[in-house]
Amino acid sequence: MNSIPSPPSATLFTQSKNPNHLFKFNLKVPILPFHSSPSNLTTPCCTLKDSTSVLDKNAPSSEQSTLNYIPPEDSNLVEGTLVVRRPVKEFSGQNFDEKEEQDNYETEEEEPKASSIDAELTKFAKKMPMFEPGRVESDSEKKPLTVNLDLTLYKAKVLTRNFRYEEAEEILQQCIYYWPEDGRPYVALGKVLSKQSKTSQAREVYEKGCQATQGENAFIWQCWAVLENRMGNVRRARELFDAATVADKKHVAAWHGWAVLELKQGNIKKARSLLSKGLQYCGQNEYIYQTLALLEAKANRYQQARYLFNQATKCNPKSCASWLAWAQMEVEQENNRTARKLFENAVQASPKNRFAWHVWGVFEANLGKIDKGKKLLTIGHALNPRDAVLLQSLALIEYRHASANRARVLFRRASELDPKHQPVWFAWGWMEWKEGNLNTARELYKKAISIDQNSESAARCLQAWGVLEQRVGNLSAARGLFRSSLNINSQSYVTWMTWASLEEDQGNPVRAEEIRNLYFQQRTEVVDDASWVMGFLDILDPAIDSLKKLLKMDQNSLNMPPDSMRNITRLKKDTVDYSSDSDGNDDMDDESEFDLDRFIMERLSLDVSNLEVQLETPKISSPNKILSPRKIWRPDNRISNKV
Repeated sequence: MNSIPSPPSATLFTQSKNPNHLFKFNLKVPILPFHSSPSNLTTPCCTLKDSTSVLDKNAPSSEQSTLNYIPPEDSNLVEGTLVVRRPVKEFSGQNFDEKEEQDNYETEEEEPKASSIDAELTKFAKKMPMFEPGRVESDSEKKPLTVNLDLTLYKAKVLTRNFRYEEAEEILQQCIYYWPEDGRPYVALGKVLSKQSKTSQAREVYEKGCQATQGENAFIWQCWAVLENRMGNVRRARELFDAATVADKKHVAAWHGWAVLELKQGNIKKARSLLSKGLQYCGQNEYIYQTLALLEAKANRYQQARYLFNQATKCNPKSCASWLAWAQMEVEQENNRTARKLFENAVQASPKNRFAWHVWGVFEANLGKIDKGKKLLTIGHALNPRDAVLLQSLALIEYRHASANRARVLFRRASELDPKHQPVWFAWGWMEWKEGNLNTARELYKKAISIDQNSESAARCLQAWGVLEQRVGNLSAARGLFRSSLNINSQSYVTWMTWASLEEDQGNPVRAEEIRNLYFQQRTEVVDDASWVMGFLDILDPAIDSLKKLLKMDQNSLNMPPDSMRNITRLKKDTVDYSSDSDGNDDMDDESEFDLDRFIMERLSLDVSNLEVQLETPKISSPNKILSPRKIWRPDNRISNKV
């Protein structure tokens, strides 16, 4: 039997199944009067699994709370005995009214304090989702893992390439919903909207992305700046480029894009300063070197340009753009042999680059090598069957050296591949004008202008259309077309002089002189200063002390003419010598070590004999798949089951 000594401390003996052993527990048990209730006590458990509790004879009735109530098991206990209640092991979540507890129970001073703490903890637990497994599980089921973001972005990129913009937008919106702190979905969605000419929506996406990333993502700022620049908001674009450089001063695309913007506005010194900062903060970069080299070439400083082009190709030997820009400079200097070597390097750097095959093919055709030029353009078309520019150049070569019918077929196919490419319609209209089909030429010119009325191609198209009307005798229409062309591009020397010649032919020399004076008055002349080079080379190669000694780059020589810059290509021993002033003999082509047929067979898996057959297909319903140059693995121990 159980025996309970007097409070405040008590020793509890319980009887086990074995009568020879007793269990002993020491605990403190409060004394309850006859009318008190143990509902608010939190005394720890005092019995084992097999033991029984000592209860009051007059336990609480059923009207009282039964959450912690244990019915009496021994009715022989006298009144006023101690009551030991079971502890609370599970909380049911029911809401108890504090007023009813005060009316039904009268406890000591510690009991209301403990009950109020329990009530506050209960309310706090209800507000925390970690105490509600249902909410946590539902949220984890909806949000995918972070690793799926890269896969989703790649899927959206593939959909964009296939012109499935709506599906790509839906996927990117989901990415923004689940990962609002990542800047990549905003950049991708903005580009998709820009390709659909949804500029206002793209601007909203970029603004939302900058707010979500707290302005710390330079990629969003840079893409937003490019969008504003395309829309003509130059001032806003400058502010956004500045914000991109503040967010990340090592973001080279922001420095380069800002410099290109200043170049288009005629701010040469500002552009050079931005490019120098890009090299200072971001290190060597082929795009910055290439832009600087083009500036030097425009300023007729070709030795410096060759040095900078060489630096660009060293930074990235696979940069096809650097090789092509260098080759075009050599073409302008009539260094054909050097240019051909650079074209070969460009093709080897990027075998599927459509610009490399296009520029090289036009170069060979202009030198009189029509077959080689057509072959290069055909290879480029086989590698890029959706490109309309290659077919356009091939059509012009066919018209000049073959037949107009063949050229019409190529022009039609090019217009089907890219209906929004203005130069295709413009070139086609020019050919029809030369053939005497004036109405067809007018329709083609109208089609070209309807695509974009404010582009450079539209200005050239209007000028050509004006010449057509002048030859026919529609002088009023010709003047209106010349005026419309100059409204788009007021710097066009050809348009101004063509209009002036029209007035002279009509016996209006005074009007012709006025037109010439208008051209010189509104002409924007950009003056480039060469003194920047003396301080800028410190950033190009800061580790080369011999360079500074050779050029005597002290502070007093900043304003000196850069005569010593002519020897810049001899500063490094490993500089590739492409600056030879050799004559432009084309007979040296046979000495080239580059085997074009073998290259396209091994690297591109193209058969030279089938190129002409691929070009003569009647229609291109879908782009032909080009076999990858990577070799497919096959087991070596293959057994042929030939009988």
